[in-house]
Amino acid sequence: QVQLVESGGGLVQAGGSLSLSCAASGRTDSSAAMGWFRQAPGKEREFVGAINWSGTRTYFQDSVKGRFTISRDNAKNTVYLRMNSLKPEDTGVYHCARARSTSWGTPAAIYDYEYWGQGTQVTVSS
Repeated sequence: QVQLVESGGGLVQAGGSLSLSCAASGRTDSSAAMGWFRQAPGKEREFVGAINWSGTRTYFQDSVKGRFTISRDNAKNTVYLRMNSLKPEDTGVYHCARARSTSWGTPAAIYDYEYWGQGTQVTVSS
């Protein structure tokens, strides 16, 4: 089993920045992609972005491209999400997740991911 714990959420004004961390423990596999998802009140959980095992490739949904970045430190089993130029519509509970070993390419669907953190709240005020 793998345990994922997010941290770093909070309240920020529109246009501000926030950094989230995801610490993994248990049986980890650095070859798996790590992704970030978010869920706003009354909406379904949606893909935000992900990073491959080597940290050489990241990809994002269109609404956050150019504003969010992802990095990982495999030695520390930690993934980071840096959010810049935040908008009120970025508000939600942010979850990190580890992809299934059988998810190839650029996994971005909920069913591509096997392990999930409990989430951390991000609130962007206007």
